[in-house]
Amino acid sequence: MIPIWDPAVRVLHWSLVLTVAAAWLTRHSPGRWHEWLGYATLAIVVARVVWGFIGSSHARFGDFVRSAPFAAAYARAVCSRRERRYIGHNPLGGWMVVALLALVALVDASGWLYTTNRYWGVEWVEELHSTLSDILFLFVALHILGVVYTSVRHRENLPAAMLHGRKRE
Repeated sequence: MIPIWDPAVRVLHWSLVLTVAAAWLTRHSPGRWHEWLGYATLAIVVARVVWGFIGSSHARFGDFVRSAPFAAAYARAVCSRRERRYIGHNPLGGWMVVALLALVALVDASGWLYTTNRYWGVEWVEELHSTLSDILFLFVALHILGVVYTSVRHRENLPAAMLHGRKRE
């Protein structure tokens, strides 16, 4: 077993999971919990983006975000069950990281917009926030399916690796 994901990546990942889930659970609750959870998710996203440029090798976007044609070729290889195993994120997983971070940031931005005096109660802002949240959860489901598929396909427990940070070489 070799170290892959550093403590910062793992703490940020699981903190984001918890705060997004908690924000979803409090979406209809009175009080400010939902709003503060939104700010927490945004802080986590900002920290992860910064860590994606200055963090350890497998934490950096340059390590796992590949070109669109490269990711498309990987997707074709997955469909034909000829994909190679990656120690860090595979090309589709890399783009999923970017998509999830971007979606959380957009959900946060639309939620914040809804709290401003100018946009409080404006229906299209509320609808945008709700729609972006639905899209986020669709991507979360795709992420989980990808993790399950890759775990089974390559016979490794990716959720456990995201807890302890190590994978087999």
